[in-house]
Amino acid sequence: MPIVTIQVTREGSQPGNDSVTVDEKARLIAGVSQLLLDVLHKPLEATFVVIEEVEKENWGWGGLPVDEYRKQRAARPT
Repeated sequence: MPIVTIQVTREGSQPGNDSVTVDEKARLIAGVSQLLLDVLHKPLEATFVVIEEVEKENWGWGGLPVDEYRKQRAARPT
């Protein structure tokens, strides 16, 4: 029985959204479950998917809070 945890920052994927939408969560659950069926032959009814939304203040990347990291990355010359 696979249990998959997906962690995402609590921010919208589109302007006006401040979190992952119900539809996006349903699509993530369906997609991950299908992947486990396709690759490991795990039945859909035996797969559990948990989506955890994490406040951006609690998410770090490259030794920095995620917003600061993104600013620095955006400022780098290409």
